[in-house]
Amino acid sequence: MTNLPSEEGYIKFQVHWASAPAWDAAQVAELNRWREVMRRHGLIGAYPDGVGFGNISLRWEHSDRFLISGSATGDLPALDGSHYSLVTAVRIDTNELWCEGPAVASSESMSHAAIYAECPWVGGVIHAHHLELWERLLHRVPTTGSDAAYGTPEMAYDIRRLLRTTDLPQQRLFVMEGHREGIFAFGANLEEAAERILRALTSISIAN
Repeated sequence: MTNLPSEEGYIKFQVHWASAPAWDAAQVAELNRWREVMRRHGLIGAYPDGVGFGNISLRWEHSDRFLISGSATGDLPALDGSHYSLVTAVRIDTNELWCEGPAVASSESMSHAAIYAECPWVGGVIHAHHLELWERLLHRVPTTGSDAAYGTPEMAYDIRRLLRTTDLPQQRLFVMEGHREGIFAFGANLEEAAERILRALTSISIAN
C-alpha cells in the first residue's frame, strides 16, 4: 500500500504513477470552472487546520479513463494543469490504480472509478464535504455502509452496490456514512453534477 499524503489523509491503494508534463489550460478549464463554484459554496476547500477536502473529475475522451484533481490539492484556492492526474486503469480487487501526469491522483480516485465504470453515461463526478448537508441526507438518499472507509476497495464495491440495487442512477447523489461529511454527486457532465449537489444544498437552506 502506498502511504502518500492526500487531501483527506492517506492514499489507501497501490498507485502506479507515471510522471508526465502538465496539462494544457484548455484541458482542465471545465474542471477548474466547476471546482471554483464548489469552493465558493464551501464544498471543496480546507478545514481550519489546513487539511484540504473535496475533489473533482471528468471522463476522458469517452473512455473509462478520467482526469481528476491531484492528491493534496483540496486546500489550494485555484488549480492549474500541474494539479491534475489522468487515471488510466483501476483494479478494485487488487487495490491498484494507474495514473499519469504531473500529480498523483486523489485518494478518492477509486470511488470515482467505480461510478464511471458502472455508468457509461456519466461524464463528471464531484466529491464534496458539507457537515449539515451530510447529516440531512444520511439514509435519506443512497448511503454507503458505515464500515466502508474512504478510498478503499470496500467503498468502491459499496458504491457499485448502490448503483445496481437502488435508485442512485436517478438520484445522482449519495452520502458516505463511514466518511463523515462525505458526499458524491455525478451527472452526464460536470454542470449536471454541480447542479445536483447545489440543489440539495439549497433545499437545506430553504428548510432552515
